[in-house]
Amino acid sequence: MATTALTGATFGPTIEDNEIVLVDFWASWCPPCSMFSPVFEAASDKHEDIFFGTVDTDAEEELFAQMQLAGIPALMVFRDGILVFDQAGALPAHVLEQVIEAVRTLDMDEVRALLAEQDAAEEEPAEEESAEAESAQA
Repeated sequence: MATTALTGATFGPTIEDNEIVLVDFWASWCPPCSMFSPVFEAASDKHEDIFFGTVDTDAEEELFAQMQLAGIPALMVFRDGILVFDQAGALPAHVLEQVIEAVRTLDMDEVRALLAEQDAAEEEPAEEESAEAESAQA
């Protein structure tokens, strides 16, 4: 499978509609991006069951800003709509293969459980602050 250019309009639906999605954020003026591009393209040819998308950060400035990436090239990997890997910098081919295999073997039930725990932990302090405010008003 070849890579597919993604836009702000196609990014979300692509993540939702595919089990595993790798997204390369790049720019034409970026030498490391030019080095990573053939590695990413070769992986897309090798792993036809995975969606490989690219985002031109110059053309999609708003999407780039929305993703809050540290720099480019940047690789984001989604599985079942969940971001499971996010790293700036060009990866060598063997490291990209390791990332792909790690994502394939993820136990997504475990990932969802961890995310639920994190969400619950983030909500608890807000609930405690609300209860303390109510007590102070009484």
